[in-house]
Amino acid sequence: MEVVIVPDAAAGGDIIAEAMAALLHRKPDALLGVATGSTPLPVYQALASRVRAGGVDVSRARVCQLDEYVGLPTGHPESYRSVVLREVVEPLGLSPEAFMGPDGAAEDVQAACDAYDAALAAAGGVDLQLLGIGTDGHIGFNEPCSSLASRTRIKTLTEQTRVDNARFFGGDIDAVPHHVITQGIGTILEARHLVLLATGEGKAEAVAATVEGPVAAVVPASALQLHPHATVIVDEAAATKLKLAPYFRATYAAKPAWQGL
Repeated sequence: MEVVIVPDAAAGGDIIAEAMAALLHRKPDALLGVATGSTPLPVYQALASRVRAGGVDVSRARVCQLDEYVGLPTGHPESYRSVVLREVVEPLGLSPEAFMGPDGAAEDVQAACDAYDAALAAAGGVDLQLLGIGTDGHIGFNEPCSSLASRTRIKTLTEQTRVDNARFFGGDIDAVPHHVITQGIGTILEARHLVLLATGEGKAEAVAATVEGPVAAVVPASALQLHPHATVIVDEAAATKLKLAPYFRATYAAKPAWQGL
């Protein structure tokens, strides 16, 4: 995988936004897989800035969700559908019809998972999937020891993940759902380009295990090593545990500018 070390989160967001813009130039109806949380916000802000400046045509672009809480009422502000609409779809000026996501309020949750996997395939697959990483190495909500061949399914959140996400629920861990729908690792690996963004010292151990450790279910993000086009972008703080950091810096510095991510 390609590893890019940037000075800060804003620089990472700008690089990824440029990659998305280039993709949309080549393929105007590209399907962008988006992640939630605070880490990817600089990406969406940088892309929206390009759209407002007239540098990117998103009139045919599509976006899809990586995961969703189970059991939150429709329209709940912290449902990931609401978050994506608020942070991605609306700032980019996309229509709601350009958005795809699983139904976390469905009576038959497994049927909703299967339907979402089928919908992604019918849409032609994800062209670029943006990922974050948990402090325990999870991607999406594929917690440690998830199958590397898993499909979209319901998962039970670990206590650590609920603690990490409590900040979005006013600090109240009891308000954080126990279950989620998530694209499985096997589903994620079907995207044509995977881009993982990690910032902050708290992600350093997980980043090192993902990039330099063995491929292992205990570190779900390590499955990116199996992908033919995976890019990991980290700020200096998240890169502190990488033994090969000097090599990664030199490699990216020597990369031809026209090559892109």
